[in-house]
Amino acid sequence: MAQKTTAARKGATRAPIKVERRPEVTLPLVGRVIMPPPDRIAFYVALGALAAVEIIEWPVALIIGFGHFLAEQHFSRVLQAVGEAAEAA
Repeated sequence: MAQKTTAARKGATRAPIKVERRPEVTLPLVGRVIMPPPDRIAFYVALGALAAVEIIEWPVALIIGFGHFLAEQHFSRVLQAVGEAAEAA
């Protein structure tokens, strides 16, 4: 069965991968930061609204928001270096 799958893949053509370009900002000490897509911005607004009406506390909202923002930054060299250093430790 594995041979049939391999043979079927050889004749198939791959569709080009569509890469979405988003605005970038270069920050000192952090490097290149890619702006989040509109759905993520809505998340940050909702998080801020929850903190504004005191459903969650401001420090918790800041930590959650910053953590999500950092998770989106796949291309930052500084953040990659920090992650590699933490992995090595």
